Amino acid sequence: MKFGCCAAIEYSEHVRQAGFDFMECTVVSLVPEKGKYEFAEIFRKYKASPLPVEACNVLLPGDMRIVGEQINEDRIKSYLECALNRVHQIGAQVVVFGSGKARSVPTGFSREKGEEQILQFLETAANYAQPLGITIVIEPLNKKESNLINTVEEAQMYAEKVNRPSIQVLADFYHMMEENEPLNHLITAKKYLHHIHVADTGRTAPGQGSYPYADFIRTLKAANYNERVSIECGWGHFEDEIVNAREFLRRQFGE
Repeated sequence: MKFGCCAAIEYSEHVRQAGFDFMECTVVSLVPEKGKYEFAEIFRKYKASPLPVEACNVLLPGDMRIVGEQINEDRIKSYLECALNRVHQIGAQVVVFGSGKARSVPTGFSREKGEEQILQFLETAANYAQPLGITIVIEPLNKKESNLINTVEEAQMYAEKVNRPSIQVLADFYHMMEENEPLNHLITAKKYLHHIHVADTGRTAPGQGSYPYADFIRTLKAANYNERVSIECGWGHFEDEIVNAREFLRRQFGE
C-alpha cells in the first residue's frame, strides 16, 4: 500500500520529508483551458517535485456544469482532452471525479436526466483517459457537497453501468462517516475500489479525531485493498500536522 497527501505542488518537499510516497495535486492547477506557454512554467514545478504526483483531484472547474440545462459539450470535451493529456505528462495515473458543484442536479431538473448526463460524462472521460492509461475514480460526496452520488454503493452502480476499465471507484472515509455509510460497502465494491481518501472527525488530519480507523482498516484489508491511500483534510499548521498524520497512519496500518 502507498500513502500520499493532497497538497499543492509547492509543498512537495514537506510531504517527502514527512515520509509519504506520492503527491495528489489538482487537475485544475494544470490550467487545462490555457495554452502551452502558461502550462510550461507549471509543468517545470511538477517535473522538479522530489515526490511523484501519482493522483490528481478537483477534475473540473467550478463553472463547468455537467448536469442540467446549461451544458457546453464542446467545452467539456476540449477540457477533458487537454486536462487528461497534462495529467499524463506529469505522470499521474489516477484522476478523482468529485466536482460536487459540477455534477449536482439543479432545482427543478430531472434527477433521471441528471444521472444520464453523469453516465455520458463518464463515457466521454473514459474515451480520453483509457488510451493514456489513466483511471478515473468516482468519488462519493456527502449531501452537503452534492445531491448525486453520495455513497460508495452509488459510485459502484455508476461504474458498473459505464463498464469501462478506466472508470473505477474511490472511497473517502470522511464522506462515508458523514453519510453514516456502512463500512462493509468497501467489501461489496472491492472489484471497483481503486483509490482511498482519509481524514478524521470534522475533516481534520488523521489522528486528531475519533473516527474508527481500526474498523476502517480491517474492512479495507477484508476487501483485499492494497493500492493508494491519500490524506485529504483541512490543516492547521501543515508542516507539523503532516508529520504527525503520517506517523498515525503508519501505526494504524501496521507498517
